[in-house]
Amino acid sequence: MKKIHKLVLKAYLGPLLATFFIVEFVLMMNFVWRYIDDLTGKGLEVSTIVELLACAMANMVPLGLPLAMLLSAIMAMGNLGEHFELLAMKSAGMSLPRILAPLIAFVTLVSVGSFFVVNNLVPFANQRMYDILFDIREQRQDLEFKDGMFFNGLPDMSIRVGHQDEKTKLLTDVIIFDTRDESGNMTTTLADSGYIHMAPDKSYLYVTLYNGDTYEHVRNTRWYDQNTLRHHEFVNQKGTFPVAKVARREGDLSKEFSEAQTRNMSELEDLRDSLLVLIERSNAGSYSPLFKQQVFRYDTLLMAGDSIKIDRSEYKPFNIYDSLTTLSMRDHAKVYSRANNTARIARGSYTYDEHSSKVYLTQLYRVDNEWHRKLTLPITIILFFMIGAPLGAIIRKGGLGMPIVISVVFFVIYYVISTFGEKLAKEGVWDSLYGMWLPVAVLTPVAIYLTYKATNDSSLLDTDWYDVRIRKLRRRISKYIPEWMKIGKHKRRKRKNKNRI
Repeated sequence: MKKIHKLVLKAYLGPLLATFFIVEFVLMMNFVWRYIDDLTGKGLEVSTIVELLACAMANMVPLGLPLAMLLSAIMAMGNLGEHFELLAMKSAGMSLPRILAPLIAFVTLVSVGSFFVVNNLVPFANQRMYDILFDIREQRQDLEFKDGMFFNGLPDMSIRVGHQDEKTKLLTDVIIFDTRDESGNMTTTLADSGYIHMAPDKSYLYVTLYNGDTYEHVRNTRWYDQNTLRHHEFVNQKGTFPVAKVARREGDLSKEFSEAQTRNMSELEDLRDSLLVLIERSNAGSYSPLFKQQVFRYDTLLMAGDSIKIDRSEYKPFNIYDSLTTLSMRDHAKVYSRANNTARIARGSYTYDEHSSKVYLTQLYRVDNEWHRKLTLPITIILFFMIGAPLGAIIRKGGLGMPIVISVVFFVIYYVISTFGEKLAKEGVWDSLYGMWLPVAVLTPVAIYLTYKATNDSSLLDTDWYDVRIRKLRRRISKYIPEWMKIGKHKRRKRKNKNRI
């Protein structure tokens, strides 16, 4: 490898690592703020939090790596252009593609590695992250009572204490509102003092209260306006409240199919085949009974079956409206009423079956989108580099000012286009091939155009170049403007100058 190639690689690797970790940190802060309520107040171990953040960082690689590639390319080539190193290379006879040759080889290796990351590491990290978040959400909060504040960390219970002794953990002025009864009964307990603590596995709540009253509001299930209020006093009361966790439902097929991000490409293909079978089965179980049992219930000709061959030419067309005219008014009303009820029942059964079919179709669209997403990431990385490197060579500005502005603009355009295409593909309006590859199709001509301009040393972002072009355009347009308009314009300028004086 030549020294000049080492210089270019060294100028690029530093900004790449720095921008990648900065982007990952910004995205990580967004993740932390989103799940801050689930992470605080539950006594989680440090290893659990670190594992969750590591899985979240792996999940953010498909979003952070293209942005880091774009920003670092603009910074690296901008620094080389600002310090006239790029100009010296071109003066030595090196073209821009030859200068970018080592960077293109490196970016190609990174894009190939990103495919294995998004296909193998990201699904595993997503599955592990979902499991950790599920366990965290089902884990009960630690009992941390604050003076005069209600503690609502337990389901269907609210506890207020006046003061808690830091050494003995003795609670004073205790109020407990218990609404765990399914019939709607509420129990209110007031005590002078007591102790409340959780079991080691946080599945039971142990309560010991002294000198208090219990008020139980009992609803009458037969007469809602007649309720009963029970009251009794106690000196020492002990109780155990079960606080069981909600078990995960392993057999929920729709929930399993909605987690397309936890599967690699081969697993997505198997999942897609299973969804197609379910969709065909759902359609067969919906349309066939609908026609046979509701719409054409008494039509033996249509429902005869494929095995029975019937000569339809022997039958004459039947007009139902002609037969209705021969019926009496009462029979006429009965026919319409029965037809209306049959149509209503058919519509209800079809709506239910249609909903289940839509659920499977939605999951199928998600699977297709995720399959194409794993292929678009490597192409997007190369595409962003081919946009950033020519831009840096054109603007010749290093640092973080101009590169960040241009990177954010291009990334916002990419994000808007990708979100638009993914939404259309998710709703089934477009095929996933068009929706997921739409950003690549839009930005590829931009990358080609910028590479062409940078190779030919174009002044694409030079304000003087645009000023000269605008002046030439004005001169050409002025030839076609009538003289009286020019005179009127000249007089208006004179009047403005006189008014200013």
